[in-house]
Amino acid sequence: MQTKTRMNVYFEPGLLKKVEALALRRNVSKSAVIEAAVASFLSEDSAERLEAVFARRMDRLGRQIAGMDEDIAILGETVSLFIRFWLTITPPLPDNAQASARAKGLERFEGFVQALGRRLAKGDRFIKEVSRDIPATRADLNVGDDHDDPV
Repeated sequence: MQTKTRMNVYFEPGLLKKVEALALRRNVSKSAVIEAAVASFLSEDSAERLEAVFARRMDRLGRQIAGMDEDIAILGETVSLFIRFWLTITPPLPDNAQASARAKGLERFEGFVQALGRRLAKGDRFIKEVSRDIPATRADLNVGDDHDDPV
């Protein structure tokens, strides 16, 4: 029989709870769980496992970036359509109305910034709302058909 040497180690409380839970589930001692983890960490195939972990993380990051790309594309289209529509329907103001329009614009912009701050504080994201609505709409639209534009 091989003898074992005692070693005292310190763990973060959360990690120790995970070790204890695994030991209970597997019906083994905490020492057995830790010994297996250290042996696995020191084994020659640990580099391959680490590479697999990194590959999974990279795949997840790639999917997140793809989702962000779609969100940015939606945002760009939304802003460009709004600007196009606004420039098309907004008549130029006479010089004597410019000052009052500027004051009203500042007031409206302040309200916009406050509303944006509230939405961001709550975690609401308009892009996510639009993204959820678009798949149902895409099937109804003909690709490349721009006659639905507001302008």
